[in-house]
Amino acid sequence: MKITSSAVSLNVEDVTSSSKFLIDHFGFREEMAAEGFVSLTRDDAGMNIIFLRRGLETLPEDQRDDHALGLILAFVVDDLEGELARLQAEGVGITMPLTVEEWGERAFQVRDPNGVIIQLVDWNATGK
Repeated sequence: MKITSSAVSLNVEDVTSSSKFLIDHFGFREEMAAEGFVSLTRDDAGMNIIFLRRGLETLPEDQRDDHALGLILAFVVDDLEGELARLQAEGVGITMPLTVEEWGERAFQVRDPNGVIIQLVDWNATGK
């Protein structure tokens, strides 16, 4: 097997609001879109993020009404404090404050308008 690209697909109620949130606050751009579907990309993300409208008939029947719950979109960033300050200045609600774990992970979280959790993280095993 050879993997040529990666994507994560999330079922949400409002594809447009989730898409706009990642475009406006995280620098993604729309790569493809159709009714009930959008694929977003960034040159440095390493994967596409796809939003699918819940109930979309092209989805298998047992998946149509699922919602993207229990999932965290995690983005490793260079300047965690800078990103936190930027998002706060943009009026994005921080749903988990900056937290430092004993294994060196530092992270905070926000939620998009559909409740999708987005976590920004850096690694500092020696502690800051």
